[in-house]
Amino acid sequence: MMEVGTEYLNQNTFSLPGRRERPDFSLDPEEGFYDADREIERHRRKMNAKRLLFLCGLLCAAAVMLALLFLVKAHYRVTEVEVTGNTHYTNKEIRDFIMSGPYGNNSLYLKFRYGGKPVRNIPFIERMDVSIESSHKVSIRVYEKAVAGYIGYLDRYLYFDRDGIIVESSLDRIPGIPYVTGLDFDHCVVNEALPVRDPKIFEQVLTITQLLTKYEINTDCIYFSKDGSVSLYFGEARAALGTMDDIDEKMIRLRYIVPELAGMQGVLHMENYSEEKSDRYITFERGRK
Repeated sequence: MMEVGTEYLNQNTFSLPGRRERPDFSLDPEEGFYDADREIERHRRKMNAKRLLFLCGLLCAAAVMLALLFLVKAHYRVTEVEVTGNTHYTNKEIRDFIMSGPYGNNSLYLKFRYGGKPVRNIPFIERMDVSIESSHKVSIRVYEKAVAGYIGYLDRYLYFDRDGIIVESSLDRIPGIPYVTGLDFDHCVVNEALPVRDPKIFEQVLTITQLLTKYEINTDCIYFSKDGSVSLYFGEARAALGTMDDIDEKMIRLRYIVPELAGMQGVLHMENYSEEKSDRYITFERGRK
């Protein structure tokens, strides 16, 4: 009875549900015994094959990525940059501001970096707009702050606009922007207007600045006296223009006199000059400042 039961169980083996079947360690019918070393070697080769396939997959993915990066770098390489609206900074300085970083010359990178957003927080610049014209061309439009002049205050130079608002504070003097003196104030704050007695004086500063630029006159300083008269300094010589009346005519005539003031010391009186009056209303007083 025991032998029959054993044979029956051997012929009808089964596994319980939910349990993992154990490896078949039965005897090899040809060899008559189980070879553990062969099974280990077979398992090791199988794992090595999987690792090799995984490594090949990584290498292929890396090769594809490198190829894509090469194509992107070559196809979107910026070769032409158009800069407009800048006077304070050179074209190269503007390019350096915008195209900084290891991928700064890639138009695709620049598109994602700026994405139509204006560039701000650069001294003397209101904003810069970056446009990607093509995969190889970028346009940069610069909008500079309208600087009328600057003053000296606590070892710094404060630049202000036509409304007297201080737009920038710097340790450097910027060529082409007139130095203004005679303004009476006791404090100042960046991005706020200078607290002067008559705010209209800043309109006068801008008017004179524009006329100096228009008639190509380089002055060292613009001085406003308490009575409202205006003077321009050229080295040791001072051109007293008086009030803002007929200021355009005075500046037109002054442009031809400035070269003669080189090396001279004194005051050029133009307070009473106008287009209707002759040059006899212009006098030079030597030695006086």
